[in-house]
Amino acid sequence: LFEPWEVRTGKGDPYRVFTPFWRNLSARGEPDAVLPAPERIPPPQHWPAGASAAALGLLPTVDWTTGMAAAWQPGEVGALAQLERFVDQKLADYDEARDYPARDGVSRLSPFLHHGEISPRQVWHAASGRPGAPAFLRELGWREFAHHVLFHFPHTPTAPLNERYADFPWRHDYHALLQAWQHAQTGFPIVDAGLRELWHTGWMHNRVRMIAGSLLVKNIRAPWVAGARWFWDTLVDADLASNTLGWQWVAGCGADAAPYFRIFNPVRQGERFDAAGEYVRHWLPELGGVPDTRIHCPWRLSAAEQAHCGVRMGRDYPLPVVDLARSREEALAALAAMR
Repeated sequence: LFEPWEVRTGKGDPYRVFTPFWRNLSARGEPDAVLPAPERIPPPQHWPAGASAAALGLLPTVDWTTGMAAAWQPGEVGALAQLERFVDQKLADYDEARDYPARDGVSRLSPFLHHGEISPRQVWHAASGRPGAPAFLRELGWREFAHHVLFHFPHTPTAPLNERYADFPWRHDYHALLQAWQHAQTGFPIVDAGLRELWHTGWMHNRVRMIAGSLLVKNIRAPWVAGARWFWDTLVDADLASNTLGWQWVAGCGADAAPYFRIFNPVRQGERFDAAGEYVRHWLPELGGVPDTRIHCPWRLSAAEQAHCGVRMGRDYPLPVVDLARSREEALAALAAMR
């Protein structure tokens, strides 16, 4: 929307907190209008030699991308169509619907923005002035803030902005737990559903990203860079600025981050934002017969209840990889040790 060096504090410094950054950016008025598309782009006199994607060997030998192909229409045409659908059909309910992963309530524009198939100014002007726009434009402001922070603090993809966290006592034996997290085998349905969605479509709902990130960084106590690398490898919207800001936010070590002692409970988060278990059952069909009261904590089912639901814990679906209460205490102890 604006260049990263154009928005500064009264002292001329870069921002580390979103709210004053957003206040400053909002006071600048509307970003420049989008230029009209050129009627014609003159071709070069001589085209360079080319090669097909098949000849370059870029495509996977085993076709595991069918889910991604079904979920996205890459390119400017797809980007503009998605923007029109969102603004016309979902923007008005965005502020209320965006936190519920079973609802189609978010824009899903992030891959198009990252790959330059649509610009944030196009998105801004399409949404501005419409019902529901303020909450959505604020989220566009968070994307802007991410690029602001990355520009001014280019070391942050691999090092915390808050230097106190450079020596945080991460768990040394986290690798097997990280692998379970990557493969949607944590035993926490809302987290595993999100990681299945990621593997299938290359995207994950933002609320679930926060829940999954919190489990990895705070309950499993794996370094946030491990999660950031996995998202970088698997997300179709893997934007370096947003990915870095998001993971440092979860880890409590970045710009305007959630404090480290704020630990999401995946059971309560699931019960609050997927109360009927629609999202979980969609991505974890093996839990399809589990009742709503246990869909986010299936390990609490008795043996008789498991037989009735058609799922045996530890065989059809994994038991939790960590104890939530104990791992929370260990995370807070690690924070106290760092201090």
